[in-house]
Amino acid sequence: MESVPRISETEWEVMRVVWERHPTTAAEVIARLTRQDPSWHPKTIRTFLARLVRKGVLDYEPRGRRYAYEPRLTEEQCASAATESFLDRVFGGSLRPMLAHLVRQRRPSRREIEELKRILDGEEGRS
Repeated sequence: MESVPRISETEWEVMRVVWERHPTTAAEVIARLTRQDPSWHPKTIRTFLARLVRKGVLDYEPRGRRYAYEPRLTEEQCASAATESFLDRVFGGSLRPMLAHLVRQRRPSRREIEELKRILDGEEGRS
């Protein structure tokens, strides 16, 4: 798989809108984000869309006087890259200290523990 560029926390917010409903226009992204948080400025959102296109995370296609944006990468691909980066930067690439830290910080419920056991046993997706 080709290298997945790092995207910022704010870029994640923009991408979640695109992943949820695509193809989508800048106007639709602006409407959605400003409805969620009125502090968003339309010009800022357009800047983020352009940045995400430059990074290769988004693609666009002209549709009359508007552009329709499509994700070039899935949310899963970006989440995997972000997870690997976080694991490397914060825990030296080691899974055990990260899991121990998370369990100490947020006690998992019994249901979450059972789900984790199924994943570790290779039974993910079976019910």
